[in-house]
Amino acid sequence: MEIKVSENVTSTPCEVIVINKFEGEKTSIELANKYAVDKDRFEGKLGETYILHTFGQIPADKILIIGTGKKEEFDANKMREIVAKSVKKLQQIKAKNAIFDFDINADYGKSAAIGALIADYAFDKYKNKKADRVDEITFAKFSEKEVKEGIVFANAMKMTRDLANEPAQFATPEKLADVAKNIEGVTTQIFDKDEIERMGMGAYLAVGQGSVHPPRFIHMKYTGKNIKKKIALIGKGICFDSGGLDIKPASSMLTMRDDMSGAACILGVMSALKYLEPDAEIHGIIAACENMPSGSSYKPGDILTAKNGKTIEVDNTDAEGRLTLADALCYACELGVDEVIDIATLTGACMVALGTVASGIMGNDKEMINSLIETAKSSGETYWELPMFPEYKDSLKSDIADMKNTGSRYGGASTAGVFLQEFVKGPKWCHIDIAGTAFLEKPQKEFISGATGAGVRTLLNYVKNI
Repeated sequence: MEIKVSENVTSTPCEVIVINKFEGEKTSIELANKYAVDKDRFEGKLGETYILHTFGQIPADKILIIGTGKKEEFDANKMREIVAKSVKKLQQIKAKNAIFDFDINADYGKSAAIGALIADYAFDKYKNKKADRVDEITFAKFSEKEVKEGIVFANAMKMTRDLANEPAQFATPEKLADVAKNIEGVTTQIFDKDEIERMGMGAYLAVGQGSVHPPRFIHMKYTGKNIKKKIALIGKGICFDSGGLDIKPASSMLTMRDDMSGAACILGVMSALKYLEPDAEIHGIIAACENMPSGSSYKPGDILTAKNGKTIEVDNTDAEGRLTLADALCYACELGVDEVIDIATLTGACMVALGTVASGIMGNDKEMINSLIETAKSSGETYWELPMFPEYKDSLKSDIADMKNTGSRYGGASTAGVFLQEFVKGPKWCHIDIAGTAFLEKPQKEFISGATGAGVRTLLNYVKNI
C-alpha cells in the first residue's frame, strides 16, 4: 500500500472517500447526512461502518462512513483502530484507492498510518492466491511528518511480523544474522559457535547444541548524534523450540516458529533507528539458536555455567529461553549501558495469567517499569507489572548447582523473572514477557491471526522520547 498526504482533496476523484462521524454530530458531507444520518439513523458508534453509493454526486464512487464514537473519548489509539477497520472494509469491497478526509481537530497522522498498514498486512508469501489489498490511500488534514513516522513504525512492525511468521526452515539463526547484517544505520557483529564458547556463554551454547543449525550471537549498535542514554535491547531468539529432550506435545509445536518473536522485534526496532534518529546509543542483542532433540542435545540434570560464572542445573530442557537470555544479559551488562530491556516469548504462565491482551513486565527499577507501561499504553499496547518477590527464588534452589532453570508450576512468569535477575549486574533492567501477545491464533482488534509485532511500537517510542 502506498500512503500519500494531501491538503486539497475536495475535487480529487477516487473510488471511496472515507469520512468519520462522532455520536450526536453530523458528518462533513451533506449527502452522507441526508441518507446515512437522517434517513437510516446511522449513529457513529466507534467502529460502525456505513457505505453509500454517490451516483456521481461527488467525485467519489462511494462514501465510507466510520463511526468515531464519543468525541470526548477519542484519542490516537482509537484513530489507529478505526483506520484499520476502514482499510479492512475497503478490502472487502475490493477498492483499490481511497481518500481519508476526517473531520477531527488533531494531527493523528502517525496513528492513522500505523493503523492502515497493520490492516493491510497479510503473510501470503507462500500462497498462490494473494490477499485483497488497497493499492493507495491519501490522508487529508494530517501532517506529512506524522504520517511518515507512522510508516516507519509500521514498516518495522511488518519486518518483525514477517520474520516471526516465517517457517523455521527459513528463519534459522544464520538467516537472522544475515538480516541483522543488512540493516542500515547500525554496525553489526556476528559471533559464531567458537567465539560464543570463548566468551563463556555455556548456558546459551547448551540450548543450541542439539541442532544442525549452529548458533549465532548477534550484536547490533546504533550511535546517535547526541547521546543522552545508553540502552541494550535483547530479544529472545529461539528460532524453533521443540522443547528439546523434554519434548513438547505435537500440537504445542505447531506455532513454535514464533519463539523468536523477541528477536524479530529487536531486528524491527533496529531497522527503524536510522529514520527516527534517537539521542541514544542503542545495542540490539540476540542469542539465536534452535532447541532440538538429538544425540548431542543438552539433558535434564546437566550443569551449565553461564557467562557470569553462575551454575545452573537443567531441570527441564523446555525452559530454554531463560538460559539464552542469561548469557545475553551478562553480555549486555558489560557494555556500560544505563538500561537493559529484554523481550521474550518466555512463559506459558504469563499467557495463562494475562491472556492475549497484555504482556507481563518486571524489573529492578520501578520508575523504568512505570515509564514502559505508560509508553506501551500510548503506543496501543498493554503491559501489566508482575511481582518478583524474593520467595519465588526458593523454588529455583538446587542441591548441586547455584540454581535450577525452573521452579514451581505456580507463579511461573515471576519465577522466570527472578531467574533472569540473577544475571543482571549494574544497569536498570526490565523484562517483558510477550508469550501471549506476540502470536494470535485468531484475529483480535486490528490484527489478523499470526504474528503481531508485539513490542515494536513501545520500544521505538521509548527510545525516541529519550
